Amino acid sequence: MKRTETIKDRRIFTDIIKTGKYQKGNYFIIYSKPNNDNNTKFGIAVSKSLGKAVVRNYYKRIYRNIIGRNKLLFKNGQNYIIMIKSASLSVKFETINNKMKELLEKGE
Repeated sequence: MKRTETIKDRRIFTDIIKTGKYQKGNYFIIYSKPNNDNNTKFGIAVSKSLGKAVVRNYYKRIYRNIIGRNKLLFKNGQNYIIMIKSASLSVKFETINNKMKELLEKGE
């Protein structure tokens, strides 16, 4: 993910979570909302209850990698927030990647 594709502003995060559509998976929740640009932007949210900063950053890196692999499945002109659930702590990378593909191919 490039720096221009990330969402860092807290107000945008909360707006997408409160007013956007969402899809629930076993290991994550994907919130989406159209934006004014033709660009796709991503944000990753990890709760402090999942572990210390090292663990949270590790899983953010994993999800950034998964987003990079599946970038063509995301719609253009949308903002996405991916909230990581605690169930993903005990699962392998490939399982999370496959679940992300299934959820995105199923539709929005």
